[in-house]
Amino acid sequence: MTAMTAISDTPRPPAAEVSRRRRRGRVIAVAFVLPALVLLGALVVYPVLFSAGRSFFDASGSTFVGGDNYTEMFRDPATLKAIRNSVIWVVIAPTLLTGLGLILAVLVEKIRWATAFKLLLFMPMAVSFLAAGIIFRLAYDEDPDKGVLNAAAVGVHDAFEGTSSYPTARPRDGQGLTKGADGSYRTTTAASPGHTVGLGLVGVAPKDLPKDAEPAYAAAGQKAGARELRGVVYLDFMPGGGGKQGETDRAESGLPQMKVEAVQGGKTVESVTTGADGSFRFTDLDPDASYSVRLPAKNFAPPYEGISWLGPALVTPAIIGAYLWIWTGFAMVLIGAGLAALPRDALEAARMDGASEWQIFRRITVPLLAPVLTVVFVTLVINVMKVFDLVYIIAPGPVQEDATVLATQMWLVSFGGGNNQGLGSALGMLLLLLVIPAMVFNVRRFRRSQS
Repeated sequence: MTAMTAISDTPRPPAAEVSRRRRRGRVIAVAFVLPALVLLGALVVYPVLFSAGRSFFDASGSTFVGGDNYTEMFRDPATLKAIRNSVIWVVIAPTLLTGLGLILAVLVEKIRWATAFKLLLFMPMAVSFLAAGIIFRLAYDEDPDKGVLNAAAVGVHDAFEGTSSYPTARPRDGQGLTKGADGSYRTTTAASPGHTVGLGLVGVAPKDLPKDAEPAYAAAGQKAGARELRGVVYLDFMPGGGGKQGETDRAESGLPQMKVEAVQGGKTVESVTTGADGSFRFTDLDPDASYSVRLPAKNFAPPYEGISWLGPALVTPAIIGAYLWIWTGFAMVLIGAGLAALPRDALEAARMDGASEWQIFRRITVPLLAPVLTVVFVTLVINVMKVFDLVYIIAPGPVQEDATVLATQMWLVSFGGGNNQGLGSALGMLLLLLVIPAMVFNVRRFRRSQS
């Protein structure tokens, strides 16, 4: 009672003093918030208001044109292509990233070196978009000697399909070979078993000959049996000049690994491959028949040079691939944090009831992670709508328009040669209007999760 009496007898400060303290607190709060408000106004509010006003004026900014810039956006083919590409980005990139992040987050829990694996996947986030764009511009280079992806594609292709050793080879004019519509060469006169045929070609530099190539002179002089048709495919050229065209000279090299076919009535009767000296022979032919000798087009096929990753058809998927490389670690870490917070008793109860890991993943893990997956997806949607660096750096100039999105189109129209800041401002306002709903949705999600 004594303590309660003492508390009740404590004098209260006058109302004026309380009001003064409140005002002082407000002034201090405003003083702390003011720098942030000034920066927010200068860097966000003012540019938005200025762009909104500028979008109603022409390119010079002196003539009010009303909504003409907004209608022009949807009449310009380049802008329509940018909108289409932005839709592709919004639909594909966040979906793939969220799915990859979910799968990796679940799998990482099953391995011993989870921290090291997460660090390895998250490391690309430390790379700037500029550096990442340069890296992937080199990786996508069409030259297999520079682009690592095309080097791999060429290696796999050549391992299964092989490659021609003589893409530049051709016969001399008037030397008994004629070119077919499919790129093959065949003899103009028929040959019968018991004869030897010489097929001289040019267009192959001596330094490009296979290392096992041998002189063709001895093979050209061999006699054929009664049911046998022999021949030699050789380089009709001697280093330093000399020799006689159309004849096999002593210093002329054979062309090994050249496929040769015996053709009768338009059908291939027998097919062989030349030896190190360029020689070939067909051993089971009708001695009373005559045949044409053909060099198939595959002998002269140009080497496979890979895939045009940055061509008009693949440039957008290629850039999305670079984006996935950067942001997969981000999605994995956020989803992994949500996964760590899941109630383990529900998962263990499902396992005890006999549920498979796939059933647990589909019916328990994914539904419980739905709020986290939604936040990750919406955050990535906002980020994708603003993507600029990768598109501008990776896409070469000739296909820049095929890869453009709203952010790059806004820059190109305003500063990249279009010099129409009225239309560029209208594009900026369109981009803002598309981003705001996703931002509002994310903010509401955060507030609901905290309440």
